[in-house]
Amino acid sequence: MSEFQVVIIGGGAMGVSLLYHLTKLGWRDVALVEKNDLTHGSTWHAAGLCTHFAHNPTIQELRATSVRLYRDILPEETGESCGFHRSGAMRVTRNPERMDEFRHVAGLSEFTGYPLEILTRERIAELHPLATLDELIGGIYEPDDGHVDPSLATNAMAKVAMRNGATIQRYNPVHAIRREDDVWIIETAKGVLKAKHIVNAAGTWGFEVGRMMGVNVPSVPVLHQYLVTDTVPEIAARQKAGLAELPIIRDPEESWYCRQERDGFILGPYEKQAQVWSVDGVPPEFGAELMPPDLERVEHIIEAAMARVPALGTAGVKTAINGPITFTPDANPLIGPAFGVPGAWLLTGSSMGVMEGGGAGKFLAHWMVHGAPPMDALAVDSRRFGPWADRDFRVAKAVECFGLQFGVHYPFEERPAGRKIRMSPLYDLMIERGAVMGAAHGAERPNWFSDKPGDETKDSFRHTNWFSAVAREVDAVSNRVALADLSVFSKFEITGVDTIRFLNALGANAPPKLGRIGLTHALTPAGGVASEFTVAVLTEQRAYLNSAAAAEEMDFDLLRERAAGFDVSIRNLTDEWAVIGLMGPRSADVLKALTSQDLGKWLTVQDITIAGISLMAIRVSYVGELGWELHLPRPQAAQLFRALEDAGKPFGIGYYGSYAANSMRLEKGYRGWGMDLTTERTPLESGLAFLVKSEGRSFVGRDAMLKRQPGWDMVLLEIDTDGEVEPFYSHTVFAQGRPIGVVTSGAYGHRVKKSLALAFLREPQIRDGFTVKLLGRERAARILSTPPYDPQNLRLKGVAP
Repeated sequence: MSEFQVVIIGGGAMGVSLLYHLTKLGWRDVALVEKNDLTHGSTWHAAGLCTHFAHNPTIQELRATSVRLYRDILPEETGESCGFHRSGAMRVTRNPERMDEFRHVAGLSEFTGYPLEILTRERIAELHPLATLDELIGGIYEPDDGHVDPSLATNAMAKVAMRNGATIQRYNPVHAIRREDDVWIIETAKGVLKAKHIVNAAGTWGFEVGRMMGVNVPSVPVLHQYLVTDTVPEIAARQKAGLAELPIIRDPEESWYCRQERDGFILGPYEKQAQVWSVDGVPPEFGAELMPPDLERVEHIIEAAMARVPALGTAGVKTAINGPITFTPDANPLIGPAFGVPGAWLLTGSSMGVMEGGGAGKFLAHWMVHGAPPMDALAVDSRRFGPWADRDFRVAKAVECFGLQFGVHYPFEERPAGRKIRMSPLYDLMIERGAVMGAAHGAERPNWFSDKPGDETKDSFRHTNWFSAVAREVDAVSNRVALADLSVFSKFEITGVDTIRFLNALGANAPPKLGRIGLTHALTPAGGVASEFTVAVLTEQRAYLNSAAAAEEMDFDLLRERAAGFDVSIRNLTDEWAVIGLMGPRSADVLKALTSQDLGKWLTVQDITIAGISLMAIRVSYVGELGWELHLPRPQAAQLFRALEDAGKPFGIGYYGSYAANSMRLEKGYRGWGMDLTTERTPLESGLAFLVKSEGRSFVGRDAMLKRQPGWDMVLLEIDTDGEVEPFYSHTVFAQGRPIGVVTSGAYGHRVKKSLALAFLREPQIRDGFTVKLLGRERAARILSTPPYDPQNLRLKGVAP
């Protein structure tokens, strides 16, 4: 029996990249097993495209890291080329909304250091003289993009990894996996392996390997076709003239990409209705094979591409590739710890395995070695989907993602597939009252309330149909009283004799006193914010914790991991309890009509009976007004909601959704986990020093947090906008002619009539002269030294009208 620190299953670009990067970080006792030969999954038939275009900084860094690795690092280490062609790439469009998307991505890229160029029609013609300009209004150019030979790149990483001491076992399929005494036992065709860590990098076979590990891997193989042409006379003529390789061109409206391949083209169409394949299990014998071509499915897309690049029509088809690639429900890879299974990791599910593989392997290697990801992991964390991501969900979302591979990525977009998976007990009541629903971690929640039956969100980068509706909701909250369904919260119960000791060691803040609530931030070993918990201490041996909906699996893992050594039990109540928000200056009047009990002071928690229903009332408000969160078992939630509604009618009770809540919390400068609070920044850098109690206490990440000061600085900005575009996220902040920060969240504050944004500055000594680039235009901005709404918290405490 061979023993290793890590065993990686899967020899594609992702798995081999992890092997390579683990050895670069000093781990030598690492092994990779592959059922066939390296690259014999989707890697071998990949088109090898590499890009810097991304809507998320972490995804962009994965892709940029891959480019540097293939283009520069591996050739230097091995003395051999990986076949990287720095051709550049462009995306062209006839859609004004797409141009807004391009401007947003280009703006983010100025902060991340990978500048992209917004294209005019004239510049498109200059860069790609074989493309027609019919109907085009512009585009975006990625100068450092290109394409790589997937086999050369993967084998180069394998060569260096083995030179560094790693083991690679080819033609060694895994038959069974089990965990015994904190060790993984992997039964293979060539013997049994033992490992402290196991990594599922199986790609096309990721779901099957996950099943062996006892892990739900929500990925689906989808068939993707691309064509390789014979010689194109126009390209041959360019080569003879010594001209540079044409840039990759993508037309997202027509859903295709096209790149030069020697003296011909590769054309990759993405049909709107994806063809999933082997959803319930890839055949064990399947390896480096392809499906028969099915060009009728993509004929209309090919015709559109030929209309845009007429030279495509001058050459015959040499080869048609039709093979499986994997898609997750949001088309991002699954990277990180497997939920609920110690020592198990995922590095799979990427539909862009070569494009992201070099960076993804480095990302996970850092996480495994240092105990925390190198960047914000929320977009890729393998636990962003829970057990609710069943077969129907993953298939529906994979089909949707494939069809929208070139869809416009709007801020706050809600895609329709895979909905109504997790339903609040108040769902029907919300719909009856005009709620336009969104989903958070599979759970339905109201985004906003419409006064038009059947209304839907109209996506845009600018003011859209919910802007005035949110203003009405904010008015109800701030001037009267309003109800909200907050049931999407993650909810945990901590019980046991060590409850207080456990809470004291959980995060940067000390636990609140008995009957009180407080915020605590659990940190990574590097001092970044891993989780944010609202902590309510109910008794000396019982506490109740709330956190963000999207953090449910991550927080459950964190709580169980950090409970080791304490006599406590952790229970997930998320699907058992509902939460109703009652907010506004008349909220106390509503409650007094339904109970004679004392309603408690600000930041207290108490068991109370309202309208004959026993529940937990927490006097706290994320929207800056007097208010309560009412937590209770799901079966009684609808009854309570109706009672509150009836009692509130004399006071003009209304409703509010997540968009209004976002607007109001920014007026108070409240940070949001997953947006403003991430593993990249400490609580001190995030402006939360008042919630850090480090003296005389020991908690994970404490020393690392303190050593990182001074560093970044989070500020609340007021931005001068034109009344059409509001800040949302990932806009670059400029000062003194250079990018110095990035917006993490933003909205229009209806109560204060200001456009507001939270932003991190990497040069905190600069305090004025700011601009923020919104969709290509720089807008003046200034730091607000105090929250613009109720800075003394008088309304929260119920002592102001």
